[in-house]
Amino acid sequence: MSFSTFTDADFEAIHQQYAALKEAAEKRCAGQEELAVVQRAFDFANEAHKNVRRRSGEPYILHPIAVAKIVVSDIGLGYKSISAALLHDVVEDTNYTVEDIRNLFGDKIAALVEGLTKIKIVLDNEDRSKRLNEYTESIQAENFKRILLTLNDDVRVVLIKLADRLHNCQTIEYMPEYKRDKILSETMFIFIPLAHRLGLYGVKSEMENIWLRYKEPEAYADISLKIEENLAGKKERIDKFVEPIKRSLERSGFHFEIRGRVKTPYSVWYKMQSKNVPFEQVYDLYALRIVFTPDSSSGESEREQCYRIFSIITGIYRYKPDRVRDWVKHPKSNGYEALHCTLMSDTGVWVEVQIRSKRMDDIAEKGIAAHWTYKREGYLSENGSEMDKWLEKVKEILVSPDVNALELLDIIHNDLISSDIMVFTPKGDQKTMKKGATALDFAYVIHTEIGNRAIAAKVNMKLVPLSHVLKTGDQVEIITAENEHPKKEWLQFLHTRHARNVVIDFFKGRRKEVTESGKQLLFSQLESQGYRTNDASLAILTDHFQIPGRNVDELYFRAGLGLLNLSDLSTVLSGHEGKNHLWPFPWFKKSREKEAPKKAVLGEYVLASCCNPIPGDPVIGIKSPDGVTTVHKKTCPVGESIASKYGDWVVVPDWEDSVSEKSGFTVRLSIRGIDRVGLLNEISRYITLIMGVNIRKINLTTEGGIFEGYLDLSVQEKSILEKMIRKISTINGIQSVIRTDV
Repeated sequence: MSFSTFTDADFEAIHQQYAALKEAAEKRCAGQEELAVVQRAFDFANEAHKNVRRRSGEPYILHPIAVAKIVVSDIGLGYKSISAALLHDVVEDTNYTVEDIRNLFGDKIAALVEGLTKIKIVLDNEDRSKRLNEYTESIQAENFKRILLTLNDDVRVVLIKLADRLHNCQTIEYMPEYKRDKILSETMFIFIPLAHRLGLYGVKSEMENIWLRYKEPEAYADISLKIEENLAGKKERIDKFVEPIKRSLERSGFHFEIRGRVKTPYSVWYKMQSKNVPFEQVYDLYALRIVFTPDSSSGESEREQCYRIFSIITGIYRYKPDRVRDWVKHPKSNGYEALHCTLMSDTGVWVEVQIRSKRMDDIAEKGIAAHWTYKREGYLSENGSEMDKWLEKVKEILVSPDVNALELLDIIHNDLISSDIMVFTPKGDQKTMKKGATALDFAYVIHTEIGNRAIAAKVNMKLVPLSHVLKTGDQVEIITAENEHPKKEWLQFLHTRHARNVVIDFFKGRRKEVTESGKQLLFSQLESQGYRTNDASLAILTDHFQIPGRNVDELYFRAGLGLLNLSDLSTVLSGHEGKNHLWPFPWFKKSREKEAPKKAVLGEYVLASCCNPIPGDPVIGIKSPDGVTTVHKKTCPVGESIASKYGDWVVVPDWEDSVSEKSGFTVRLSIRGIDRVGLLNEISRYITLIMGVNIRKINLTTEGGIFEGYLDLSVQEKSILEKMIRKISTINGIQSVIRTDV
């Protein structure tokens, strides 16, 4: 922030932006009294931030105005939240206190502002230095814990914080690159999954696109251009496809609108990465949404009217049965409801169609805020219980004394990004579980004692072990025995936190026995790998395994339960001898030791083995206390996770100067096509003779005339790789050539 007297142009910009906010607020506020509170909040914040500027040079007050606009327009919150958004930086950045806010605006708005203020950790230099030397702690993890703790008070605080983060992303171009990387990593690891879980698809999508635009600018520009070119000239064909649907629904008496939805650059990029397919094989670029207003006089429920629309449109066009997604009968855990199907147009193109009621559409666009609005109006549906269950689960994790901030960050992140499956009891009762859950997880969902006494299960009438992984639609019956009890081995395949905690709690009653066995196991592993068991090695291991308070007994206990991977202790401990400090981050030492090729170490830089960056890739640096920087690709999930927790160690690496011209970097090209005689020879000839690139490994298989596999190459830089991909793609028979992780 900086200070300078506002100009007439500044005052005009403030006036215009507030006028747009006021117009949006008028549609959401119940009357003039609520609007008057918003006006007072703006006047107060405007005066408090007078002559203060953001890094971009614009008046600071434009930021809270923008956050308030997101709060009302994208999230759909009311006047108290709009006012809190306008005031959210006043307490932190000025001399006003929460008590001042309370006296002027009342308890609720003051509580929202206080919740937002508490989220931000403010440390003086001495305290900050002390905290940064405690390597096992993470300021960002503590910050995230504070964000989630506000769920116990008022979820609107989290929603306003999401709006604040979205606007910070929208204006991120004014940040230095290292700070951009830190903010975007936090955003991808924490805020995007949180927006998804709370049903805020608009907020989530915009954050994802901004992330891609700065993390992979070339990919973002290329995909955006291809989407534009792909859709150019298709309006006439789309109108022709829609016309018979429109006529039939009108004849049936429906009140509706049909909208188009274009897949975002990020969602296209993500599908290309996760499915290893080129842009040309992403088929659902465009989708149609039928949003209808239910007819209460028809005698049909909202759900039944959805199915009737489905029946009408599939009577016009042929549909793909395996592409039907019924989230009307079984809503997603974040409240999303819709009926999806894919229709074949008269021109031979598959088109996705989404059927939603007005209520479903509101919840799909505004998430939890819309869900609460309908709940207050007396409309209860299946999605409500799922949303409430998730919030209760988060609160349960937050109050657990056994979870430190870093563990919490990983637990919640994994929960946020997990998808759900629907399974059924023998009586047909539906249960929602995390994808990957086992039959034993299901047993603990039914009842703790059923889980504790389980010996086997029947899935779809077939006998299976307790470790059997469930899938959507399974009907599960648990077989129990009266004298059974939990086994330590169960922790190796239990997937849900609740079930794991029940089993761990059972063995806490036998803590002395488990701790002793874990101690003997750990000592044996250390000795077999050539290390002494002393205070230094145990301190390193408690740091590595993130044991709260570096409690050695807890280390033994977890080892005894089989919760720790003791197979790579030499990797964890090597390099510590003779040093006066501990490695702050176990992932750093681990990544260095796993870098087998010596050329991966470039002066003070180490190339991360998880993503294998090459010159020309957008990269992020993580600097350790000994001055060595690990270089990751900006889109590397491991690098993202580290930067989201330890943002103070993020740097902009100037590593390419350390690369000699003769250095080679291993990359993998996944390749697929139609097999023919001489094809492999043609590919290898181009790579080795024309491009002068060394092939380090070939793994190709052929079946039914189709070949697929990969080539590991040693290249000098990204431009050479891209030229090679373009050329190989033009060889007769090649369908796709994509760079993938080694």
